[in-house]
Amino acid sequence: MIITKKQFPNYRKFEMTYEGRPLTMEVGKLAELCNAAVLVTYGETTVLVTCTASARPKDGIDYFPLAVDFNEKLYAVGRIPGSFMRREGRFSPPV
Repeated sequence: MIITKKQFPNYRKFEMTYEGRPLTMEVGKLAELCNAAVLVTYGETTVLVTCTASARPKDGIDYFPLAVDFNEKLYAVGRIPGSFMRREGRFSPPV
């Protein structure tokens, strides 16, 4: 038997209209190695939110460690951090 299309038995899609724009939440299709992942689309903005946890708590830690990683991609809107002149240097005319 050849499988040509992957099956996602836990895939769920929730759609509604919020403040005049479509709000869509998709669960169970992306980031399968995470404990939980949801793809949220609101209007033209899309965000992938993932969560991972260990099977048991670490020994000797009496607080809840929380880390948030945020990567803003400016390339999509045409803004590249830094400047051309700083990276390439100034043009010097031939002598």
